[in-house]
Amino acid sequence: MLTLTDQKRSAPAELIQIAKQEIQYIINNVTGIDFIMLCSTDGFELTTITKKNHYNTSKLAAVSSSILAMVSAFLKEIQLIGCQSITLDAENGKAILTAVPSPQHPMVIVTLSSKDILLGQLLYSLKKASKNISQADIN
Repeated sequence: MLTLTDQKRSAPAELIQIAKQEIQYIINNVTGIDFIMLCSTDGFELTTITKKNHYNTSKLAAVSSSILAMVSAFLKEIQLIGCQSITLDAENGKAILTAVPSPQHPMVIVTLSSKDILLGQLLYSLKKASKNISQADIN
């Protein structure tokens, strides 16, 4: 669930390494991803993998955190519970924010892709990665 509670600016190096392996698998196996970043829910980059575009990762992490805060407030207002991802669809691509509801180190995966990506494949891969990262945080 996308939430701002229990924010942590960082996570243990071992957890970040596991998360990096998860997002590396996604970028290697889902065609059309240009950029994927793991960041803390309070807007700090933890790890990034990029194929072609070089974005300002600090700004992206901070903006993603702000979007997360706005969406969380919106969901609370309309009484929806458990938002797991946000998909932004633009003329030239897509941006997906995916919650990693780790019990001690909640995070967000930020994915930027081409407009022609197989969205179902990407969303499934992101959900699976989020679950694997969350389970690693428990162990």
